[in-house]
Amino acid sequence: MLHTGYCVSVTKIFPIPANHQQRFKLHNEVHARAPIGLKLPVTCTFLALTLSGVEKKQEHVHLTQLCERYGVAPPRDDASHFSATLDSFKIRWEQHTEFSSYAFYIDNNSEQPFSDLALEHVPAEWLAQLLGHVIVAAHAEIIKAPSLVVDNTGFFAGNPVVGAEVTGGAAHAFTDFKIHVDGFSRFLIYDYHLKPGQAGRLLQRLFEIEVYRVMALLAYPIAKQLTPELNLADTQLLSITSAMARSGSNDAQLLDELTTLAAKVENNISTHQYRFGAADAYYKLVEQRIDDLREQRIQGIQTIGEFMKRRLEPAVSTCNSTSSRFDSLSKRISNAGQLLRTRVDITIERQNQALLTSMDLRAKMQLRLQETVEGLSIVAITSYIVSLMGAVTQAANTTQWVDLNPTLITGLSIPIVLLIVALGVRRIHKKIHIDE
Repeated sequence: MLHTGYCVSVTKIFPIPANHQQRFKLHNEVHARAPIGLKLPVTCTFLALTLSGVEKKQEHVHLTQLCERYGVAPPRDDASHFSATLDSFKIRWEQHTEFSSYAFYIDNNSEQPFSDLALEHVPAEWLAQLLGHVIVAAHAEIIKAPSLVVDNTGFFAGNPVVGAEVTGGAAHAFTDFKIHVDGFSRFLIYDYHLKPGQAGRLLQRLFEIEVYRVMALLAYPIAKQLTPELNLADTQLLSITSAMARSGSNDAQLLDELTTLAAKVENNISTHQYRFGAADAYYKLVEQRIDDLREQRIQGIQTIGEFMKRRLEPAVSTCNSTSSRFDSLSKRISNAGQLLRTRVDITIERQNQALLTSMDLRAKMQLRLQETVEGLSIVAITSYIVSLMGAVTQAANTTQWVDLNPTLITGLSIPIVLLIVALGVRRIHKKIHIDE
């Protein structure tokens, strides 16, 4: 027997059930959008653009044109991310729900940061035809760490710099979170002992912090715009509930006003609920990416996490507060509406009860009138029958066989006929009662 010292894996096919149609796609999702390994030092330009649904479909065509220019296989039509090396630069493209991002990387051969930019190596005519609107644009440099302490403010136009020791001490990252005169923000990373994979992850986290914080802030202007309308709606609800507490209020009119107010509030909630929910989700992603940096303070410099907590958290809290106020207002309107509808229902029920009482009284009066009419009807029927008997008696007297006194017979038949008719009517009433 031959022993090679290696464990050889033999593929075996087992008769297990068929795979779920999404099994491999879901399994490989954990490997999707993996950071690319970077050869250091490196210069990068990052663009994030918001696109419409139509522009997202056209984006694949535009990216395919770039790949065909450099003889590289383009991404599939259903792909949402793509990485490739195109001549002197690398490109990384990702398509998200609300935006798409492009990252361009080149080897950094310049001794002066931000002098040789990655975007300068991308075809200008292709860049000019990029779809959408820029939401984030940033340049980033990873350079060898200097042997002496360097004043970084010169690389950021004299702006206050925030930064920290990141990735377990493998690098120092700095930025000013400002848009410079060229329309780009800047990130400067000093490499102490970064590995290629670490460098890719670090840049990706910094860029995601930048784009997610901006996307989170999209809800802030909406929150500020809705605050006066929210205050007005709150005042209207207070006016309606105060009127409800007073006696003699017009409940139907108040219910109409409350319904109109509820429609306005629900319309605002439906229109802006997604934006406020997205702001909270983006902010949580920012917090997660900051945690992933594993920041350690550099003496005298504010960390990225501290800067975000101080500047971003109040804005996101305002958005969350506005959303919560709308939800609370909607519930209060719903409670007031239920109370008001209950009052209206009780009023209607009382009116119906009074109407039923009135109808019952009318029915009793009609019954008494009917009984009176029935009594008169008995007399009328009796009179009619007695008249017929008198006529029959008179007719019989015209013959030679019968000699009767019509007046006597008529008088004697009255009580008998009256009794018979009364009993007949009573029998009819009993029959109707039994049928009912």
